[in-house]
Amino acid sequence: MAVALVAIQFVPVHRDNFPVDSTKTIESVENMPPDLRTIVHRSCADCHSDQTRWPWYSYIAPSSWMVASDVHEARRKMNLSTWGNYSAAKRDHELEEICNEVLEGDMPDSKYAFIHRSAKLSQPEREAICTWTGSAHPK
Repeated sequence: MAVALVAIQFVPVHRDNFPVDSTKTIESVENMPPDLRTIVHRSCADCHSDQTRWPWYSYIAPSSWMVASDVHEARRKMNLSTWGNYSAAKRDHELEEICNEVLEGDMPDSKYAFIHRSAKLSQPEREAICTWTGSAHPK
């Protein structure tokens, strides 16, 4: 068992953070207010951006596999660092999804919020996000 635990540490895990063009981020493209930037960075950016802070346990298998997989999947679904590359229709859709996900309590992800308690969103923060997403691209 110990040999297997040591051996799995050598399975490669990609924990890449890519260069960020600040003109393409959601903060820049959507002119996000500073108070919302703080909330989004605290609760969303570790998974949904190219500015992930990789915690110590993301370097120890098998948790490293789960963390990297979750981050890669989150970035595929929506990447706040490359927001400016999305079409206007995709940005509108994603803003709506952001509101839905936070209101329903699906985001931040429960596994992440369990470990990162500061990422949990209060009801006023959830409402502030939805108010902003609605005003960023009104229908």
